Amino acid sequence: MAPLHRLLSGVLGDFGATLFLGAGTILGFLTFNVLFLIWLERKVSAHAQRRLGPMEVGFHGSLQTIADMLKLLSKQLVTPLATDHFTFLFAPILIFIPTICLTSLVPLGDAQAFAEMPNGLVVVVVLSGVTVIAIFMAGWSSNNKYAVLGGMRSVAQVVAYEIPVLLSALSVVLIGQTLNLAEFARNWPHVLGIPVPYVVVEPVAALIFFIGITAETNRAPFDIPEAESELVGGFHTEYTGMRFALFFFAEYTNMLVLGAVGATLFLGGWKGPLVGALPWLGPLYVLLKAYLVVFLMMWARWTFPRLRFDQLMNFAWKLLIPVALVNLLVTAIVVEAVPLR
Repeated sequence: MAPLHRLLSGVLGDFGATLFLGAGTILGFLTFNVLFLIWLERKVSAHAQRRLGPMEVGFHGSLQTIADMLKLLSKQLVTPLATDHFTFLFAPILIFIPTICLTSLVPLGDAQAFAEMPNGLVVVVVLSGVTVIAIFMAGWSSNNKYAVLGGMRSVAQVVAYEIPVLLSALSVVLIGQTLNLAEFARNWPHVLGIPVPYVVVEPVAALIFFIGITAETNRAPFDIPEAESELVGGFHTEYTGMRFALFFFAEYTNMLVLGAVGATLFLGGWKGPLVGALPWLGPLYVLLKAYLVVFLMMWARWTFPRLRFDQLMNFAWKLLIPVALVNLLVTAIVVEAVPLR
């Protein structure tokens, strides 16, 4: 990597070479990640329903998603005549851009230049909220009643579930006294003098955070914005080929990124056995913990039935938000009474 950086520095400058290589590496990994997660979800759903899943293309169907990607690349890009053309075409791009930025903010080790931001958690919350704008743009510009309903449902859902996610994250912030994501992995709270991950002292916040990010990524049982049985496909009904694939790409990338943020906040991030002697284990620990969160999302999807829209809203406003507020209040009282740092 270093020789390539020096070569590109002569053409693009040091900053341009770093940006180019960083973006290229992130895009390459995210592409592999999406292909892997689609295959994994098919396997998880198959085993949950006592069947095999993809088996024919590659070992245990491992190349099936590559074949699907090639199929999507070859599909015609159809734009309905009655759409708002600029908004219709811009929505897939807008949903794609924040996912790249979010990935660069996840700390993979004790010294990661991209992730060292004093207010990194705030930036993650803001960028993750941009995706709902793209979803609403896609639904509204499609001039399709099912797509419009899907877009409006997505806005209502994200607004409702963003609040408990923020409140649960604030509980951890009160203990950690920082908004820097790297600091949550670097400095654990102490219980009886023993450093422990935040999930040990904030199990309720961890559960609320998990439910909230599951809803924010439109995963079942919170997949009301898509709801094939009611809205055909929801906000992306009119999209074909790679435009549709970009929405798919963003969904699975958001699952991994928000899972990595949750792993950093509650599961210790890059910390683990032997990471001091072998620093390369840090990124591996982050990925393993993030994929654990993603696996739980997939497990939940194939375990629980989809909620009705009124049930989904009631669950957020009448249960999750009050519980998150009480948990935040209790955390504030405990932090004042018992030193955890």
